[in-house]
Formats: sequence, C-alpha cells, structure tokens
Amino acid sequence: MDLRQDVCRLLEEIGPGWMTSTAYDTAWVARLGELSEPMSEQALEWLRAHQLSDGTWGTNVPRYYHDRVICTLAAMPVLARSGTAQDRIRCQRAQMALKTTIKGLQADQAGQTAGFEMIAPTLMAEAEDMGLVRRQDSAVLAYLDRYRAAKLDALPGGRINRFAATAFSAEMAGPDGLHLLDVENLQEANGSVGHSPSATAYFALHVRPQDPAALTYLRQVVTDGGAPNVAPFDVLEQAWMLWNLSLAAPLDDELLALCRPRLDFLEAEYVPGQGIGLAAGYTPKDSDVTALVYEVLTRFDRSADLDAVLHYEQQTHFRCHALETVPSISANIHALGALRQAGLKAEHPSVAQVTRLLFNAQTLKLFWFDKRHASPYYPTTHAIIACAGYVDWLIDDAVYWILATQNLDGSWGYHTSTAEETAYCLQALVTYKRHGHPVPDDALERGAAWLAEHAEPPYPPLWIGKCLYCPELMVRSATLSALMLAAQG
Repeated sequence: MDLRQDVCRLLEEIGPGWMTSTAYDTAWVARLGELSEPMSEQALEWLRAHQLSDGTWGTNVPRYYHDRVICTLAAMPVLARSGTAQDRIRCQRAQMALKTTIKGLQADQAGQTAGFEMIAPTLMAEAEDMGLVRRQDSAVLAYLDRYRAAKLDALPGGRINRFAATAFSAEMAGPDGLHLLDVENLQEANGSVGHSPSATAYFALHVRPQDPAALTYLRQVVTDGGAPNVAPFDVLEQAWMLWNLSLAAPLDDELLALCRPRLDFLEAEYVPGQGIGLAAGYTPKDSDVTALVYEVLTRFDRSADLDAVLHYEQQTHFRCHALETVPSISANIHALGALRQAGLKAEHPSVAQVTRLLFNAQTLKLFWFDKRHASPYYPTTHAIIACAGYVDWLIDDAVYWILATQNLDGSWGYHTSTAEETAYCLQALVTYKRHGHPVPDDALERGAAWLAEHAEPPYPPLWIGKCLYCPELMVRSATLSALMLAAQG
C-alpha cells in the first residue's frame, strides 16, 4: 500500500459527495412508478435484490432497529402495489418480521434515526390503510404522535420550507398533509427538497407531480437503481477529508497543492456569523459542519469567523440547528475542537459549558453515544482528539476504554470489527500519545496491521440519517489518516 499515492488519488476523487444507496430512499424512488417514471422500475428491482434474510429492508450489519423499521415501512407499499406473486411473498415476509423489529426499537443505544418521529407515523398509517400492518402493531408507535405534534407546532410560520432542516424529512407530511408545506419556498436551487432523494421523490409524486427540476435531480443522484440518503454533500465530504489529513500534518508541498482548491471552496462557502451547511447551495447551516470547517480552515492557515461557531451557543450546549430537541454530542465535541483551535483557554465559559455537557452525557463515565452515528467509537475518539492536552481529565478513562476493548486481532468495532472504527481509535490513540500520554506500542502496531489489511471499501453503514448510510470517501479518508499517523508513531 502506497499511502501517499492513495491520499493524492482521494484528494483528486472527492467532490460532490459519494455514499452507498439506502433502502429507504430507493423505496421512495420506486414509488415514482405511479407517474410511469422509468427510474422507478430499476429502483424496484434494487429493493427486490436487497431484502434481508429476515424479511426486512435496511442495513444487514449492524442490526439497527429504527433503520429496519423505517426502510421496511417505505418498501412494503411499493412492492404490494406491484401486484406480482413474488412481491406479495416478499411483503408477507416483511409483515411477519416487522412486529419483532418494532419491539426492538429500545435496543438502539444511539437512539432514533433522523426524523423518525415525523416519518414513521405517516408511513405506518399508509401501511395500515393498505392492510400491511395491524392496528395493534401500529399502536406500539403511538407515543411518537406527541413528538411529531410538538415539532410541527414549532415550525417557523407553521409550515415546512427549505430554511429549516425539517425540509429534509418533508415526506412526513404524506399525501394528505400538503397544508404543512410552504411549497413556493421548499425546493433548493438544484431541484431537490433538502438534498434528500426521498423528500424529493415525495415532492415529485404528491406535491408537484412530475416536477421537471425534481426529476432531473433524482436522475442525477440515482445509481444502478439505488438512491443515497443525501446528495450532494460536497462541503461535508471535502471538510472531513481535510480534517482527517490535518491530523497527520505536516504535509508536503504536493499534498498541500492538492488541498488548495478544496480549501478555496470551503473558504468561499463559509458565511461570517452563520457558518456553513453540508453542501454548497444547501440553505440550512448547522453548528456541526460549521465547527468542522472552522477547524479545517484555521489549521490550514485560512481565515474563518469564530462568531459563526458561537452563533449556535445556547445556555447549556451548542445546538446543531433550529428545532433540535436533543443535543448532538458529536456537534458539541466538534464545537469544542473549534474553540480550542481558536485559542480559547480550557477555563473559558464556552469551553466549560461543552465539557460539562460531555461529562454529564458520558456512559459509565467511559464513552459516549451520539445520535449521528451507530458506534460509540465515533464520538468517543473525536472527544479524545479534541481534548488531548487540553481537557485531559475528561478523556483519560475513555482512552482506557478504547484500549480495553481492542480485539485480539488488533481491530475495534462495537457491533463487529470495522475499518472505520479501527481508524478512529488509531487516530485518537496516536493523538493522545503525541500529547505526552503513554499508549502501548503493541496496541498501535496491531491496530495498524489489521487496518492495512481491511482498509478498502465496502464499509458497513454506521452513520445515522433517516436510515443508516455510509459516506464511503469520508470513511476512506479516515483509514488513510490513521495509517499515516500510525506510521509516523
């Protein structure tokens, strides 16, 4: 493996954002068959080929119940409407599996998928009307109704538009909820609704049937019948690549030259006082991406406005976006990284606020879960990187937990061994060691040896959107960064 050449290749490859297809978004594209849209048949074939052995749809590994419930509820109706004998059998298998899957929702330690409380009641009502689920099964999710109602009451102007992150889940309005939509202000410039294939397919099906801009967007993002959870996400992909690379600094002149156009792009998109969103042209900004990009730009000696990060500060935490009901642990960790990069002392009130939140949220005082990722290794390792040599008291036990949970073969993984989680752990341990703390060389050597053998994709979907997904090039950048760090020692 030639790490340097791999990094150069990846820097040239990153761009609009690449992730694997999801059953949830593909099911929405398949529904466009009602409009005689050709791409729907390919999407339907994708669903047929990707039904899991237990009868549900979603990610095979890890078994994440919210993911399987939402994907299965989206897929069953479109297959039921196809009318074929084989699809009826597929739906019967899904019906039997869904009851057990719903009962397992409490087992998901990282919590609900994005917008679950908004989308699941709508899809469950549809499935119930079609006779695909029984009323007693749908009653299990009745508790979601009050959360859905509370979020709808909090909408700016009482309706969903592109200025709020809720647009990403606009399909939760259903065919009978068009009054919830600010239709004239819903689409982004690229024709999408919230850069979401599922929300955009809903728009083209129920809101503005056969809308040409929406269908053009969908044709651009659908690959081999499958649709991603979000597209494009060019800011997020390029920022993560550069952040991962910055951990292994200093970089030589050739690598810095390849980074330059990516940094120019991020610097141009960063809005003083507001920050940045997941993609160029994406209306909502959020603290997670803003903090990440602030840290990247300043690490590479570019200008960025700290007020944009502080814009999201609340009395007890940094909110990710408007209408957020549960704070994001990783967003606050990344805010902490930005505050540290800005030169704020550990005693600064904004820093102390985040550390209090993290201290109180730590599971068993050892690690963290976060609503954006199915693995605790993601927030925990990022906390170590943000705090090493800065707020060491908060992370010393987390380092112990990482070392104690390394597998005998050198890998890490909460559900199963993965290159992504192993890369995060190596990044954190090397960073911790560089700040003068002892880390066993054997742990680093075994981790790096395993990762070198398993660094190539595909990777299991661990990121939490409306379902689980994998931003493949972002994960690839973490594996390369980890191997570079391990080689540097």
